[in-house]
Amino acid sequence: MKLLNLILREKIEVPCTVEISNTFDQLGAHVRFDDGTIVYPGDEVLVHGAPVAVPYGQCESFARKATITRASGLERAWTRATGDFEFMELCEFSFSERAAL
Repeated sequence: MKLLNLILREKIEVPCTVEISNTFDQLGAHVRFDDGTIVYPGDEVLVHGAPVAVPYGQCESFARKATITRASGLERAWTRATGDFEFMELCEFSFSERAAL
């Protein structure tokens, strides 16, 4: 059975709360799984429901369902092994004496 865990993906459906902030100080969206489910490296999350728009200056929460597709053992290992390299692509380094635009 452990060999199958290396290649098979599992899908689970969980209740979640989507919290959206659209204020001067904060613009963002967060998903909280109501049953305490944890997402691990390589997992994929799809939140179901109609698109929402939060007016400027407000913060709102929405109850939704989410489908979590668990990464296989091989995918999780690959994500952990290569994740640091992908993060470094986001960084910009400069070794010049003066800044240039």
